[in-house]
Amino acid sequence: MKVISVVGYKKSGKTALVSALVRQLSGFGTVGTVKHMGELRLNPEETDTGRHFDAGADMVIGITGTELVSFARDSDLEDALDMLCDRGIDFAVVEGFKKSNLPKIALGDVEGVSNVVIRIPEEVDPHEELTASLVGIALAQPDRYTLEALIKKIRKNPKIRKAGAIGTFSGIVRELAGDMKTSRLEFEKYEPEASKVLDRIREEIKQKEGILEVLIHHKTGVIEAGEDIVYIVIASAHRTELFPALSEAIERVKAEAPIWKKEFTEIEEFWVHDKEHA
Repeated sequence: MKVISVVGYKKSGKTALVSALVRQLSGFGTVGTVKHMGELRLNPEETDTGRHFDAGADMVIGITGTELVSFARDSDLEDALDMLCDRGIDFAVVEGFKKSNLPKIALGDVEGVSNVVIRIPEEVDPHEELTASLVGIALAQPDRYTLEALIKKIRKNPKIRKAGAIGTFSGIVRELAGDMKTSRLEFEKYEPEASKVLDRIREEIKQKEGILEVLIHHKTGVIEAGEDIVYIVIASAHRTELFPALSEAIERVKAEAPIWKKEFTEIEEFWVHDKEHA
């Protein structure tokens, strides 16, 4: 899923621009949106779902004839994006969230924002030429995946009719290793070589007997203890072919892909490659 954010002050034209982007991006795939609503309560106490929520439910889902709405506690922007990704959505357009690390289209002189990919005037007319250029920016963004999204993607492969098994591997940040406590890891990819290596590993494992599809996604940036680092999803004709392929895939990713890891512990921080070769 590719993600782009539109930020600006009130009445700067954010919603009009988001709507124009949604219309254009829907021609390339499915689109979901996330909007910062401030302190507005969407599930008021006088409604039945509001009463459920106030009684202590962690999640409440309301269903009508044409809509499904969910309300959850302790959720944030990352949770919302993961929900869209889990549904197999191709594009997410976020309105607001100036302090996020998302790539941003900034309207006017809005300040205090990072990762601005383009800045355009406030209340600009979202005409077709402008929107087309912004769509190009959205299409150029890196892909975001969850494990569920990759499983959905592999199930859409026509070869899935020959599959008898789907196996997954999830690598996570290990917090405790002996007496050492790790708070987070930071990953950097040497691109475009890293993507080429991952593609080569995928294609070579797909050539093995009984392997129908292989998907690999390795995250970059800072990843906290307990969070996911890498996903591998493989579809095979039989389970006996599946597990050796999963094992080979992760070992090759670790050995061959130019992806560097920095570890942050209670007492030090270091690039793992440097320490291993010291």
